[in-house]
Amino acid sequence: MDTASIITETRALLLEHYVFPDIATTLDAHLEQRLADGAYDAAKSPEELGELVTADLQSVNGDRHLRLKHHADEIPDGDDGATTQVVVKEAARSLTGVPTLRALDGGVALLELAPLLFPVEMSGDVVTAAFTLVADATALILDLRNNRGGDPFTVALICGYLFDEPTHLNTMYFRDGDSYHQSWSPAYVPGKRFGGTKPVFVLTSGRTFSGAEELAYDLQQLGRATVIGERTGGGAHPRRGFKVHAHLEATVPTGRAINPVSDTNWELVGVVPDIEVPEAEALERAHREALGR
Repeated sequence: MDTASIITETRALLLEHYVFPDIATTLDAHLEQRLADGAYDAAKSPEELGELVTADLQSVNGDRHLRLKHHADEIPDGDDGATTQVVVKEAARSLTGVPTLRALDGGVALLELAPLLFPVEMSGDVVTAAFTLVADATALILDLRNNRGGDPFTVALICGYLFDEPTHLNTMYFRDGDSYHQSWSPAYVPGKRFGGTKPVFVLTSGRTFSGAEELAYDLQQLGRATVIGERTGGGAHPRRGFKVHAHLEATVPTGRAINPVSDTNWELVGVVPDIEVPEAEALERAHREALGR
C-alpha cells in the first residue's frame, strides 16, 4: 500500500473537484502536513488508512459525503465504479428499493423505500408499479427510515406521483462548469398518480441520508408531506467517487443543493421532523395522524 501516492491523489481530487475551493485548499494543506508528520504510518491496511484520512477530511466542515471509503471488494476502474458495484448488489437484495408495500387499517398505504433510491433506469418500473398500487389509498406513509440516499432523478420521479402539476423541487449548483441544474417533478408519469391533495407522511431516522433526505426535505418545504420520526443525517452535497487504490474510493462532493422555498439545504442540520418521535414509534404515530385526517 503506497500511502503517499494515495494521499497525493486524494489531495489533487479535492483541489480539482470539491464544491468549496477554499475548504479544499485548507484540507490539502492539512493532509500534506499529516502525511509529513507520519500520522498515517500506523495504518496497516487500506481500511485503517481510510478511517484515518476520512476523519481528517471531515475535520474542517463535517461534510459526511467527503470520505476515503474502504470497499471489501476490489473497486472497478472508472469514476463511480464502486457505487455502481454496490448499487447492483443492493438492488438484487431489496426488490430494487421497494422492500415493503402494505395496506393498513383505514385505507392507509405504507410504502417503504430502502436501502437506496436506485437510478431510474434500474428502478423506474418498480416505482411505477408501487405508486400505481397505492394510488387509491386515503393516505400514504413513505418509510425512509432505512434509506441511505440515491438518485435525484428518482426523487423527481417519486414526486411526480405526489403532485398534480410540474413542481420545482430543488436546484443543484455544481463547481464543475460553475453551473446550476433545476429539478422538477415530471408533467407525466406512467401508471396512476396518488395525487397532490391526499395526506402524505414521511418517516425518518438518524440513518436517513443524502437523496432520501432530499425527498423528505423537498416534500416538507413544499408543504406536501408531514415528516415524522428523528432528525436525519445531514448530507446535502452530491458526490463523485474516484478510485485511488484497489480498495479505496475518494468520494468528493462536487455540488450543493439549494431549495427553492428555504433557499438553503439540510447539510449538517438534517431534516427536522414536523413531529419528532423515536424512529420505532414513527409508523404508529403516522398511522394515527393519517386516520385523524
